[in-house]
Amino acid sequence: MSNDSQQAIVYCLKYEAEGVVGVELRPVDPITVFPAFDPGAHIDLKLGNGLVRSYSLVNLTNGDQRYVIGVLKDRNSRGGSRFVHEQLRVGQVVTVSAPRNHFKLNEDAQQSVLVAGGIGITPIYCMLQRLVELGRSVDLIYCARNRASAAFLADIDALVAKAALSGGKTIGVHYHFDSEQGGPPDLSSLFAARDSETHFYCCGPGPMLDAFVDACAGRDEACVHLERFAAGKVGGATPQMGYVVELKKSKKTVLVSPGASLLDAVLDVGLTPSFSCREGLCGACETRVLEGTIDHRDQILTKDERTANNTMMICVSGCSSGTLVLDL
Repeated sequence: MSNDSQQAIVYCLKYEAEGVVGVELRPVDPITVFPAFDPGAHIDLKLGNGLVRSYSLVNLTNGDQRYVIGVLKDRNSRGGSRFVHEQLRVGQVVTVSAPRNHFKLNEDAQQSVLVAGGIGITPIYCMLQRLVELGRSVDLIYCARNRASAAFLADIDALVAKAALSGGKTIGVHYHFDSEQGGPPDLSSLFAARDSETHFYCCGPGPMLDAFVDACAGRDEACVHLERFAAGKVGGATPQMGYVVELKKSKKTVLVSPGASLLDAVLDVGLTPSFSCREGLCGACETRVLEGTIDHRDQILTKDERTANNTMMICVSGCSSGTLVLDL
C-alpha cells in the first residue's frame, strides 16, 4: 500500500452490469482534498479483509472530489472483488492510495483508438470522456461476452449522442459481443486504415492484449499503449544467482537469495517501501536505480525506459549482474 494513502468513505454503490458494481469514494473529512489524476490512472484500495487491490478510475477528476471505480466479481477471485461485491457497504471507511498512472493518455493526438475487453473498459471509458471533452477524434472498440455484462453502455451511448448534438469531432463506437458476433474481433482489419500518427490504447484480458500487440506490429512504439490486469509472460530464464543490494538512503546492505524477491529482502531489513500487486502491474513499488544492471520483469516500463535503467519494480525485477544500488 502506498505511503501517501488517506481515508475515504463509500459514498455510493451502483449496479453497472452483470457482475460489475460501481463504487464512488469521497474523502472522509470534507476539508481533505483527493489528489487530482489523469485518464488511465488507478488507485489502491485497502479492503476490510486486509487485502490491497488496484482499480482504474472511471470518472474525470474535474475537481469534484470523488473517485469512481468499477469492480468485476471475478470467478477466480482471491478475495478482493468478492469482498467488494459481498461485504462493502455504503458508509464504510476504506483506505485509498494516491492515484498512479502508467497508462497515460496522449491528449495532443488528433486521432485515438481505444480498445476495451470486459472490465478493461474502466480506464478506457475515462479516456473516452476526456477525448470527447477535448474535441478530439476517437474510436472505441468495446468487447464483452454479451451486452448484459458490458458496463457503462448507456453512459457511453449518452456521451456519444451528446457529442453529436454539440457538433464535435467524430466518435466511432464498435461494440463486439461474443454472444452476437461470435469469436474475437479482427483488430488488424479495424486498425488497417489508421495513419501512423494514430494512438492506440488497450486494456483487457491477456488474449485480447496479445491480439492488440500483433495488430499494432510495425507501428511506432510511442503510439501503442496497453495495460494488463493480470501478469503476462516474461521472456528469459529466472536468474539462479543471488546478488547484493545497497540501500543508499537507509545505509543498509541486503543479500537477495537466488529466486527470492527483492521486495521481501527490503521488507526483511525493516524498510517500508510502497507496494501493492506483487506482480509488476501497478507501479506502486517503482524505485529509483542508482547503479546496477536490472533484470526487468514488470509489465509497465517501455523498452526505452528499461534501457535508461533509471527505475525498476522491486516486487518482480532483480539484478542480472554486479551490485545493485537503490535510492531507498
